[in-house]
Amino acid sequence: MKPLHRHVVNTSRKVLCTAALAASLTTAAVVTNPSTAGAGESEPTPDSPQATDRGDARLDLPPALADPTPPPGANAPEGAGGIPATALDAYQRAAVSVGAALPNCKLPWELLAGIGRIESVHASGYGLKSDGSTEKPIRGPRLDGNGFASIRDTDQGEWDADTEYDRAFGPMQFIPSTWKDWKADGNADGKRDANNIYDAALGAGLYLCAGDRDLSDPAKLDKAILSYNNSREYVNNVLGYMRQYQNGAAGVPNPPAGNYPTLPVTGTLPTPRPTFPTTPTTPTGPTTPTTPTTPTTPTKPTEPTKPTEPTKPTEPTKPTPAPATLAKLEKAGEAKLEAETGSVFGEGTRFKALLGDGKPAVGQAVVIAVEADTTGGTRFSPLNESSVVVRTDDQGIATAPKLTAGPKAGTFTLRVTAYDAKTQLTLALDGKVTAKPLVLSRVGGTAPVQVVTGTAVKGVQFLTTVGDKPVAGTQLTAGLVTKEAGVWVPVDPEKATGPYFAGEAGKKLFTLELPRTGADGKTVLPDLVTTDVAPGTYHLRLITPEKTFLILEIKIVAKAETTPQTPPQTPPATGTNPAPVTSGTAPKA
Repeated sequence: MKPLHRHVVNTSRKVLCTAALAASLTTAAVVTNPSTAGAGESEPTPDSPQATDRGDARLDLPPALADPTPPPGANAPEGAGGIPATALDAYQRAAVSVGAALPNCKLPWELLAGIGRIESVHASGYGLKSDGSTEKPIRGPRLDGNGFASIRDTDQGEWDADTEYDRAFGPMQFIPSTWKDWKADGNADGKRDANNIYDAALGAGLYLCAGDRDLSDPAKLDKAILSYNNSREYVNNVLGYMRQYQNGAAGVPNPPAGNYPTLPVTGTLPTPRPTFPTTPTTPTGPTTPTTPTTPTTPTKPTEPTKPTEPTKPTEPTKPTPAPATLAKLEKAGEAKLEAETGSVFGEGTRFKALLGDGKPAVGQAVVIAVEADTTGGTRFSPLNESSVVVRTDDQGIATAPKLTAGPKAGTFTLRVTAYDAKTQLTLALDGKVTAKPLVLSRVGGTAPVQVVTGTAVKGVQFLTTVGDKPVAGTQLTAGLVTKEAGVWVPVDPEKATGPYFAGEAGKKLFTLELPRTGADGKTVLPDLVTTDVAPGTYHLRLITPEKTFLILEIKIVAKAETTPQTPPQTPPATGTNPAPVTSGTAPKA
């Protein structure tokens, strides 16, 4: 199997959405050209250029900076090693990507971390940034033969800034000729720069796994590390740090840049391998010339044989076409990467992988990872993982598990990568998580509040909730409003004649800040005075600082008019009173 060399061509950034979504969902594609490395580089060996005596770029750092202790709350076991957060992310991301492309390699991220620790102390002291770059360039000793290998310039100073001799460069200390064959894009930015720890970690992982290596085999692991630096002390140191990190590791803040000297070539540094001169051979004496022999009598030439009939040439065999390689990775469907906090995104995002012959890439491994997450933990459901590996179906479609939005409003990037032996394809989709809207409602119903003029509006309560949960501490402002051109606007206090709140010294207030909502999400409207208010319909708006509002309709009705009651009239006397009607048997006729 040929190595997964990365010759990446950056394509233009494409907008895959309408103008309304342009800021929240975009894609960038990264594709590769065929490998240019020779067959001899299919499995680097201890004789490979990278393994030469090249030194490293470690700085003389104080112990607390070189081997930091994870802070409390890092969920790391006692004695765990601290690794700058960006470096740790780069090592783990590279291991996931290589694991998808070369699952038989079983590359542990701790191996990359061990190499990164030995080569540059995880870029500590150089000002490691969150994007994987460093404030200061990382360059090893000049390879001019003075204590190290002698390697004349191979990159015209493009990567190591030296146009006469090569230097190892970047946090993983690649020499330019090695990086030319193994350069990778580990952070989907369209660049391949070993000065960036994301790119360098992925390139190192691919280098170590080349040639179908299985790094769970101790012998092959040993050989892989020796191909990175042919020093037994180097192997022992890398394995020591690898095992330390396997026992526990946690991210720590990226250390700042500092003016630290480089370490001398002593102590735990891999020392240059001595070259042993070969034992000179003893020259032999001159040999005695031999006596010339007498020439023999020439023999009579034989009769020429009759030429045989030429055989009919066989038909040349048709060359078997090389298997098609990955050529395209694109988003399939219109699923939007937008959801409210804590909710599940509408459906699993789908991606389509195509081969160079236009056919679907069936059974292709696709790495899908949530990165640059500011939402507090957007994860794949129900796995609760930030990265997954899925395979394409017979149509070349890879469907990601559903995502559950994190608990905070923010953004994230969904990075999708597919590999084969010659190609790396990557998409980066931007996702967005918005806060669930605050809902403002009136306790007790939605019917208009009705009072008789002169009677105060009392005891009206309001409730604020988010996702059916009460929200404490919400600030509400109540104000009389009127509708103008379809828009609710505050009434003019100088001209207003509707209900009002009583201020100091009897001042009429038409806008008032209410007490904040309590633990139950409720607040009570202060008495709204209607004295001398003409009957009619008025509107009170309750509004939050985020402009969520509720309109309360208030009907003021006039007092009922009462008519005086007249006493009953006594009928005039007409002589004898009529006999009262009684019950009983009616008289006979």
